[in-house]
Amino acid sequence: MKIVSLSYPLTPEQKIELGMPQIAAIGQFDGLHTGHASVISTAVELARKESLPSAVITFYPHPKDVMRKGKYEGYLTPQQDKQQLLSDMGVDILYVVDFNEEFSQVSPEDFVTEMLMPLQLHTAVVGFDFRFGFKGAGHADMLCEMSQGTIQVVIVPPFLMDGEKVGSSAIRAALYNGHISDVTRWLGRYYRIRGTVIHGEKRGRALGFRTANLELEENYVTPALGVYAVWARCTSHQEWIPGVMSVGLKPTFHEGIVKPIYEVHLLDYDGDLYGQTMVVDVVEFIRRELKFNSIDKLIKEIQNDVEKTRAILLP
Repeated sequence: MKIVSLSYPLTPEQKIELGMPQIAAIGQFDGLHTGHASVISTAVELARKESLPSAVITFYPHPKDVMRKGKYEGYLTPQQDKQQLLSDMGVDILYVVDFNEEFSQVSPEDFVTEMLMPLQLHTAVVGFDFRFGFKGAGHADMLCEMSQGTIQVVIVPPFLMDGEKVGSSAIRAALYNGHISDVTRWLGRYYRIRGTVIHGEKRGRALGFRTANLELEENYVTPALGVYAVWARCTSHQEWIPGVMSVGLKPTFHEGIVKPIYEVHLLDYDGDLYGQTMVVDVVEFIRRELKFNSIDKLIKEIQNDVEKTRAILLP
């Protein structure tokens, strides 16, 4: 998959180099959930039918991150993961549009005439709720009109599961509440985080459960504080290893911590992981974070967490 960075307005050179008939799905696509996949797969299938390149036009950073508008607390799928997923879906070209305050002021008409039309889109594939331009004033039906009929438009209806529309907001809410089975079902895969193993307090070793402290690579959506059954993979070990992950503020030992700490205990593993990248797939929520009155009670609860994780991942 070819990745192309764009900024508004396109340069004359970009208009010449990039302009070619192609079929593109357009959207933010944070999460690349099953609803997004229905839009993108429609574009890919139509492109193959028409013997044209398939493309995705997306925006980075997230508009809410730039505009500080609404409740925005991290990415469901950071850019690196998004790129890999889109490549696996058969997308030929990924256009990443630099979203900044200047771009947020661009009118719907200028977005179409100065960015989409120079790309010579044959067809734009969008979701039913697609909005574009300043204050989201543009909607899907306006794309064909503003392009003077040069861009065909395919509007994909809502993707429903059990009669409910799949959306990024619902997935975020499910993560906040620890409803991981819903998250997995709506994403079509496990929720994934990625980070570097750093030195921590080494308290897990003293408790008999060594943990890898993660410094996350991206601003991820933080799931409910608590304990999770996970699969983890490290730079030096490409196989997936079962583990227990704690996301929390460590109330048994500290007060006043505000940024959640991610710790992963890998089952039956005792290697040196410092400095390595660890990818973690979140499988199931085990329990909420608790404050214990004694170390012995904490150790006993961790033992229970490990046994529950074994039953979930290694039945």
